[in-house]
Amino acid sequence: MFTTAAPVGRPDQAGNGTTRRWPAAIWTLMAGTFLVRGLGFTYPFLPYHLNDLHLSTRTVSTVLAVFGAGWLLGSILCGWLADRIGHRATLITTMLLAAGTLPLLAQAHAVPALFAATFTAGIVYDASRPVFTAAIADTFPDDGVRASVNAWRHFAVNVGAAVAGTAGGMLAGPLGIPALIWVNATACALFAFLVWHFLPAADPQHHPHTGEPRSGNYRAALGDRGLWLLLLASLCALTCAASLFSSMPMLMAEDGLTAADYGLTQTANAGAVLLLSPLLNRWLSRQADGPRPMTGLFAASSIILGASMGAAGFASTTLGYSATAALAVPGEIVVFVAASDLLNRLSPPSARGLYAGIWGTTLAGAVVIAPALAGWALAHGGDQLAAATTFTVGLLGAALCWPLAALVRRAHPLPALR
Repeated sequence: MFTTAAPVGRPDQAGNGTTRRWPAAIWTLMAGTFLVRGLGFTYPFLPYHLNDLHLSTRTVSTVLAVFGAGWLLGSILCGWLADRIGHRATLITTMLLAAGTLPLLAQAHAVPALFAATFTAGIVYDASRPVFTAAIADTFPDDGVRASVNAWRHFAVNVGAAVAGTAGGMLAGPLGIPALIWVNATACALFAFLVWHFLPAADPQHHPHTGEPRSGNYRAALGDRGLWLLLLASLCALTCAASLFSSMPMLMAEDGLTAADYGLTQTANAGAVLLLSPLLNRWLSRQADGPRPMTGLFAASSIILGASMGAAGFASTTLGYSATAALAVPGEIVVFVAASDLLNRLSPPSARGLYAGIWGTTLAGAVVIAPALAGWALAHGGDQLAAATTFTVGLLGAALCWPLAALVRRAHPLPALR
């Protein structure tokens, strides 16, 4: 896709992921990702905004489900568009659409208008993820470098989300949540400008290195058993990860804790990300450079996420919730890098955007399932059932990695020992 820089080779001797040799397009996508996540107040504070409109609990839950439905559709659509019209055009279009839609969401009061604005906001919310995933795979032929860049990409996402939670918690009172949503819209417009200025136009119909036509289609992708197993395992692991942003606020509200207290849990999460990411990123890069797929690491991350977020069911104070948020960080970092590694091994070069978009639906599914699962558990068994349910989902995600590993090895057999 990006023709302004030659493919990047293996990491340098320092093992830093060759960040000095990233092309400008990758730096732009990294900066833009952090920008829209760090100022991405809409999603984490949407429930509070809807409550301020004095809507019924049923209406609030329906609006949130509509956002999730838009997110799911947007993941597939943006992945398909990345292969068809190119990374640059896809991002500019979706970010400008977000800049125009979010102010409408901030000012809407009628339920039909809220549904329409929330659905559109969901479509464009995660638009950059499948585009960035495909761009990394197209730009860097070396698996170790891909893993390093993906790790830093998820570092930007995690720190940005934590910044949004922390800053939003402090600013929601004095500014109001509608003002925060306007700030989110401005960030999206700025991202569109950065993409327009720094990402070169390229031929979206052919792969930049192989010259092969991008001919991926949904029928072939949905017939890929390896992709299906990765989707199911990811849905389980990410349902646990999504508990940090969906179920945890519910549990904290049950304990009488406020949005400001929730913001402190995000600060703890951000601190752990800042501390652990540089160490884990180098290690993950070395693991990805090896011949074995990262199914074992994916399984371990699913268990870590299930255990840490399950432990939130036993917390009752801000300190306790903050500790579980920090303990989830190793699982958060590893699960996204391992999933990207497996996705790269499974997806053909001509359909990387499509595969990335389909995989992105697991994130949307997770943010719908996590609060629904927590709500059911709280209603039928309280905090302890919520803990047991989350841990069980994490174990299921790990178990699915066993048949997934067999399929990945069959598609990419290990080199024979000499």
